[in-house]
Amino acid sequence: VQLQASGGGLVQAGGSLRLSCSVPEPTFNKYAVGWFRQAPGKERDFIAGGNWKSTRYADSVKGRFTVSRDNAKNTMYLQMNNLKPEDTAVYYCAPVALTATPPRPLPFSSWGQGTLVTVSS
Repeated sequence: VQLQASGGGLVQAGGSLRLSCSVPEPTFNKYAVGWFRQAPGKERDFIAGGNWKSTRYADSVKGRFTVSRDNAKNTMYLQMNNLKPEDTAVYYCAPVALTATPPRPLPFSSWGQGTLVTVSS
């Protein structure tokens, strides 16, 4: 399963963006979906994720980013507020083992192209 994140762009520090991830069935109702990001020269890291009953956030985004889902559209969202220059990265979504430490993509998933978020200072 390859999911595509969308909605990235250029925003000033302190601004907001909402990323979207369309998730086909049965993945949407069977698995959690996680958001990951990869900054230039760095590893791709889990930042947030959720399913129908729980959510989980990395400390770096807790209180600023919120995961939500639209069941009618089979879409996961990542609302990003109070963006900082260090949030600049390519963002990805993927089915995730949410309870793992750290949460990791499920074995049947592959990475999409991601969406670039650039936060200017």
